[in-house]
Amino acid sequence: MASTVMRRVSAFKGDLTMPLGCLHRRFISCGPKVLLQSNLPQAGFFPPNEGVMLLPGSFKNKVAFITGGGTGLGKGMTTTLSTLGAKCVIASRKLDVLKQTADEISTQTGNEVYAVQCDVRDPSSVKACVDELVNVAGLPDVVINNAAGNFISPTEKLSANAWKTITDIVLNGTAYVTLEVGKRLIKAEKGAAFLAITTIYAETGTGFLVPSASAKAGVEALCKSLAAEWGRYGMRFNIIQPGPIKTKGAFSRLDPMGTFEKSLMGRIPTGRLGTPGEIANLAAYLCSDYASWVSGATIRMDGGEYVSIAGEFNVLREVMAPFETTTLNVFCFLNGLIVRVPSMQVTNEQWTVMESMIRKTKGS
Repeated sequence: MASTVMRRVSAFKGDLTMPLGCLHRRFISCGPKVLLQSNLPQAGFFPPNEGVMLLPGSFKNKVAFITGGGTGLGKGMTTTLSTLGAKCVIASRKLDVLKQTADEISTQTGNEVYAVQCDVRDPSSVKACVDELVNVAGLPDVVINNAAGNFISPTEKLSANAWKTITDIVLNGTAYVTLEVGKRLIKAEKGAAFLAITTIYAETGTGFLVPSASAKAGVEALCKSLAAEWGRYGMRFNIIQPGPIKTKGAFSRLDPMGTFEKSLMGRIPTGRLGTPGEIANLAAYLCSDYASWVSGATIRMDGGEYVSIAGEFNVLREVMAPFETTTLNVFCFLNGLIVRVPSMQVTNEQWTVMESMIRKTKGS
């Protein structure tokens, strides 16, 4: 059987699926919602634990400012910080979504959550937002730059406006928020913990997400630079690089057809996607007083995906795995670094369909 498998892998021209072990079935959850069913047996060893990790009251009398706080990872981090006692202020362009999230979290935690409209691409909007932040809650002790924009596309299909849209949100938006808040903190002689949410491909770059990769790399350089320069003002800067975590905003633009979602499992050693609650616990720690000696750090949280796809011979895991009936597309591309099967190509017609689906996506 082994020789048959080896022949099949070496002759992957037309058949891009291969059977993987399917000993257990686990559902990966995000709160009450099931995200994706994992067929990989190792997922049973790594169940997500989204319970709040830090002690109650760890952020009592602290103010946390979270951009992109109305949905996805931002909502998860806001919920955790509010649960731990923080007075949270969340910001994004969509005030109705923000207010709904603020009310929901405040009801759940019993702590105030304020919604402030802000377009991080516009320095004047950022200034007005920070004015309101200071007015309703005071200068922040925690600043999380989480606002993001992204979509998948061949680079040659990008317009100048498409490039500008992503880099304005991700890189310029992070810079505008950091500078606006940071200058006020310096003037007030107040320290703070800053956290940026980037991605594992910020280090390496990646095809088909070039504006995002470029902008996220810039964000990481900004944070590491300021960790060195602004430490004297009492400010810490750290970075989290999440791996694949299914949120509507991310997957609707990166995998609009749902083609690649299942294949992600095959290259994550822990056998499952991450959850917003897991990222939120790490974020809370990095922004807490328990991490007062952590600055300039980049923490990768991806279930082992980065090292898995970086190793040239890691594919042997799939060749040597016990094969049963379940099939997964092992060598697909999404939010990663390497397309391992050159013969797997998306046609121009498929790109056109995907582009149309992405453009029709509403909400985040």
